[in-house]
Amino acid sequence: MNARKLQVTDMLVKAFRAEGVEVLFTLMGDANMYWSAAMAEQPGVKVIHARHEHAACAMADGYARATGKVGVASTTCGPGFTQIMTALTMAARANTPMVVFAGDAPIGAAWYLQQIDMAPLALATGAHYIAIKSIDRLLDNVREAFVIAQVERRPVVLSVPMDLQKKDYPYLSEYMTSAGFVPAAQRPGPDPLMVDKVVALIAEAERPIVIAGRGAARSDARAALEALAERSGALLANSLLGKGVFEGNPYAIGIAGAFASDYARERFAESDLVIGVGAGLGHYTTEAGYLYPGAQVVQIDTNPRGLWQGLRTADLHVRADARAAAEAIVEALDKRGIARSGFRTPDMAAAIAADVPDAKQFTPQPGLLDPRKAILELDAVVPKDWDIVIGAGHYFSIALTHMRGRANDRYHVISDFGGIGSGLPAAIGVAADRGDGKVLLIEGDGSLYLHVQELETIRRHGIQMLIAIMNDGGYGAEFHKFRANGIEAKEAIHGRGDLAGVATGFGLRGTTVSEMGRCPALFQEHQSANTAGLWDLQIDDLIPSRAYRRIHYGEA
Repeated sequence: MNARKLQVTDMLVKAFRAEGVEVLFTLMGDANMYWSAAMAEQPGVKVIHARHEHAACAMADGYARATGKVGVASTTCGPGFTQIMTALTMAARANTPMVVFAGDAPIGAAWYLQQIDMAPLALATGAHYIAIKSIDRLLDNVREAFVIAQVERRPVVLSVPMDLQKKDYPYLSEYMTSAGFVPAAQRPGPDPLMVDKVVALIAEAERPIVIAGRGAARSDARAALEALAERSGALLANSLLGKGVFEGNPYAIGIAGAFASDYARERFAESDLVIGVGAGLGHYTTEAGYLYPGAQVVQIDTNPRGLWQGLRTADLHVRADARAAAEAIVEALDKRGIARSGFRTPDMAAAIAADVPDAKQFTPQPGLLDPRKAILELDAVVPKDWDIVIGAGHYFSIALTHMRGRANDRYHVISDFGGIGSGLPAAIGVAADRGDGKVLLIEGDGSLYLHVQELETIRRHGIQMLIAIMNDGGYGAEFHKFRANGIEAKEAIHGRGDLAGVATGFGLRGTTVSEMGRCPALFQEHQSANTAGLWDLQIDDLIPSRAYRRIHYGEA
């Protein structure tokens, strides 16, 4: 009996395995089913079968964010591919390294029902697009996809025609991986002239503040930035995506911008020098430029942008790695004997320690929870080594401002495109990597309903995680804005469905939580249950977040 000839599908499997792919998120159809099934047969490969293509893409996005590896998703052509436009845009905005194996319509067919030109759709999202058109270029195209995903940190759509996949592969089954083509990680140092200019600004500054972003976290720049802040007398802050970078530092004032505490906002208003490091300094972080009106601004980044999101980002731009630049500036300050006290006094440290994200008192409606206190209780019971995935919606500013004690790489904020519904699948991607169930998803009820079918995916694949739904009975972002504008909010309120019952129906553990103090015992039960659980937190819809009260209600 003759052995089956090597086909293009087989070679594609070999190539993806050679690239180190360990987890594939897919929803199968005619154009990707044989490849997906063949991947599942590979030792060491876990295939997660999603119930919606958007979810498969968002799972790969979450996986890549948590691991730093290239996330891999797969869809079939036509309606399978068009479903991922939102998730693909989100991944592009988040600079997620990802490859989407997109089965395509057959090249040789005169007509095919599911045919659509995928290129303009993919490119419109910000993803890169590579079409495999011949066997001769097959392996080059796969390698290029993985190189671009890693070097440019963005998703790549790899179009693979279904009839091409079935052809015999006529060459030797050798594949040279992307590893030999990806430039080694480097720390570009700053121009000495730029260092001198920053030092001169620090020497004159009375109230400096350093803002660290995700780039600073990736550069492992914390120690260098803390040394810089100490020498210059600066307070420390972070962008939304830089949350946790300075956790525990007595002079850290938290998130800059729209989510800043009232006390932090006052300090920014006093600042005369702001140094943004590995942060875009866009609308949210700077409150459209109004957060620090009297400050000179320095931006340190490997790719500084003078104009971004319609804003002038800084007065001085330093093109350099965050850690390398901070170390060079500290060295220059020490050589010149420059040391400033700035903001740093014992009274300031005490005031920062006493600061709270939102001090206003509310009396919750009977049977409902103050969402701020609910988050604090969650934060207290969930261990600090867990990954925290936070979706988009009204509640997410409360979660991000009230949670404490976790490193930056434990937070995964799925809000890059401003869309709801991606938190659940992204958390599945994170949990698929961890494998130990130490993942907490904080999501809204409206968001959950968009992809509630993935609860079945969690059960079917035996994925362990804890899901906390901030259930306000509607679309909180919308009904709070309606009310702020004096408009009846009934169209944004859909009622508090039995989400615990829904979770139970999908085979998970579901619990309704409508009183404070239950989380510690429930968490112990969750730990011993060895399965995924959903807590339906009944939060008061009449308690807006501090950010919403200030921005939409006009509260000072």
